[in-house]
Amino acid sequence: MASSKLISCLLFLSSIAFLAQTVSSNYLYHFCSKSGNFTANSYYAQNLKNLLADLNSKTSSTGFSASSIGQKPDRSHGISLCRGDVSSDDCKSCILDASQELGKRCPYDKEAIIWYDSCLLKYSDDCFRGEIDNRYKFYMWNVAVVSKPKYFNSKMRELLGSLIDEAYWVQDLYATGEMKIGENEKLYGLVQCTKDLSNEECKKCLEVIVTELPHCCDGQKGGRDVGGSCNFRYEMYPFFNTP
Repeated sequence: MASSKLISCLLFLSSIAFLAQTVSSNYLYHFCSKSGNFTANSYYAQNLKNLLADLNSKTSSTGFSASSIGQKPDRSHGISLCRGDVSSDDCKSCILDASQELGKRCPYDKEAIIWYDSCLLKYSDDCFRGEIDNRYKFYMWNVAVVSKPKYFNSKMRELLGSLIDEAYWVQDLYATGEMKIGENEKLYGLVQCTKDLSNEECKKCLEVIVTELPHCCDGQKGGRDVGGSCNFRYEMYPFFNTP
């Protein structure tokens, strides 16, 4: 388990990475667990290869897929999730990029996770589906601050709270919305859970990460808390596609 000092460093680096992104790049972050390794020609390697191919082929149709391949102790488990407003073509492309990138960044780790702006991919030799992932998370924020942080924070919590109430009831466990916060200003928000969670677990996951707002994005004009099971994002500009 990483120390609090290391986690703080990772969060700071995540913020820098966020600001340095170009329009053409939407990689966000990744973790290699280091909890176990495999060799190139092992049974686990083949099971993982088949798992990623299965996730690549199935995710774009519904925006989510969960799969398990092989037998213990070489069984591989994985999930893939695309953001709720992403097209099927962009979803498929994102999952393919994510699987290839994890292969480069965590080549022999039995467990790893990667986030892009449009998708999430995670695999492990442990069956984790249906459980809230509190191990892997990171924050990103806009370095610009608002002039009235107390008012802004209250409106941000109000918007995210309403989106949580909407998201955990719907099949996609995803919701977006906007709120007027000034004469010429709006706040935009998004929340989403991985669809292996139950409705109640989704709500619980989102409510917990919203409590982390003071550590994540207090008074910042934009920010996100991204985890292995749920995430939120808010900005003062439209960043998601509407139907």
